Parts: sequence; C-alpha cells; structure tokens
Amino acid sequence: MNIPSELKYTKDHEWVKIDGDIATVGITDFAQGELGDIVYVEVETLDETLDKEEVFGTVEAVKTVSDLFLPLTGEIIEFNSALEDEPEKVNSDPYGDGWMIKIKISDAAEVEELLSADDYKALIGA
Repeated sequence: MNIPSELKYTKDHEWVKIDGDIATVGITDFAQGELGDIVYVEVETLDETLDKEEVFGTVEAVKTVSDLFLPLTGEIIEFNSALEDEPEKVNSDPYGDGWMIKIKISDAAEVEELLSADDYKALIGA
C-alpha cells in the first residue's frame, strides 16, 4: 500500500499536500481500495468557503456512495475536472492525476492537526 511520507492525512482517509496556503486533497490508496471501482466524483462546493470536516462532495463506487470531508477550513478554489470524464483516475493514481480539490487554507494552525504518514499507517493497521 502506498502512503507517501511527504503528505498529511485525515482519519477520513483523505490525503493533503500543503503548498504555501494552498492544499491539494484526494483520497488515499487505502480508501480507493476499500471503495472499489470509482464511477463518479461529485463536488458542488467550488468557490465556497467551508469549515473543516464539512462535506465538500461525494465519491461514488459501483456498490456505495461516500461523503468527502474537508480536511482544513478554507475556500475550495479548484476541482479536478478530469475526474468528470475519468473518475477511475482516483483508483489508478490516487496521489497524482486522481487528486480532487484545491483549497485556499483559512487557518494554517489546522495543518498541525492532520496525521503524519506514520500516524495514518497506525490508523489503518498498515
């Protein structure tokens, strides 16, 4: 299982890449494996400012629909529109082409509350 050490993680199985005050967010390799074949990613919160842990969208797999939770308070400034036509990128490349949103971070202190790669491995028993 791939858990890149340079990323941060949430208990909801999302990864976060911090670049200044912008955070790129997707779901982890573990999460996409648990969900199975992803057929649709929906994000209707573009240009909205949401609080940490609010639902920002959903991911639909063959047998289930799961909510996506915002890992940090901020404004959703970009959605990976490639997922509209190719949602399977979340399965094939969850940390690359399968990213979901970018957030302009409102509260940098919240970054410290995210899980490290080691903490996330412990959470999932890896």
